[in-house]
Amino acid sequence: MNHGHAGSDAQGWSAGAAAGMSQAMAVIPYTLLRHYRSLGLSDREAMLVIHLLGYQQVEYKAFPSFEELAEVTGSPAAFVATSLQRLMKIGLIGIDEYVDESQGIHYERYNLNGLYEKLALRLAEDGKENGTAVTPFASPLLNAKSASAKGSEKGMDLPDKEERNLFTIFEKEFGRPLSPMELETISGWVDADRYPDELILLALKEAVFAGKLHFRYIDRILLEWSRNRVRTAQDAKAYTQKFRNIGR
Repeated sequence: MNHGHAGSDAQGWSAGAAAGMSQAMAVIPYTLLRHYRSLGLSDREAMLVIHLLGYQQVEYKAFPSFEELAEVTGSPAAFVATSLQRLMKIGLIGIDEYVDESQGIHYERYNLNGLYEKLALRLAEDGKENGTAVTPFASPLLNAKSASAKGSEKGMDLPDKEERNLFTIFEKEFGRPLSPMELETISGWVDADRYPDELILLALKEAVFAGKLHFRYIDRILLEWSRNRVRTAQDAKAYTQKFRNIGR
């Protein structure tokens, strides 16, 4: 006798759930679904990007953790970390830093402007091939102007194996997995600043020697060496030894 009532409740619940889902929607550019392979993304990496969009647009979480991304993608946290670093290297995503000076709090946010710019190029190419005008309103996200996207494509000829070795050595010294910001910092030293691997590793060694194992200290060492025309490991050893002798 209650079957009709139960069916009505189920229909009501379904209608409510459907309405709720329609309110919590993430905008996924169709160009991403169509062209992610031509951007060099695997299926798992594309899903990772989609989840980044979902976190930003629906949950207002601009910097989800590796563990959160691993949970929703079903991929190991190590895969998530490696994939994010690769996406940074090829210029699809970046990381922006914000500081709340009143509270002294640092915030980080994944920046997908590089992805949007490359998708916009694919959209333009589609228009040329089809002989149609490009519709700039195809996705509001495609019109986002990059404010701080870095030229991560520089140095892309660097063998991945060498860079992964740097990451592995740093993680071993720090005794933990590196954060996306730290991965991007190392990539910046290699790709943008053009520091040789051996110089970066010597700076790491100096930080360990000084008992100041953090990235800002290592970056200051590399900057000081650069200003003093220290370009090789031999130069760095001579420069460091000179100052140690002075301090005696």
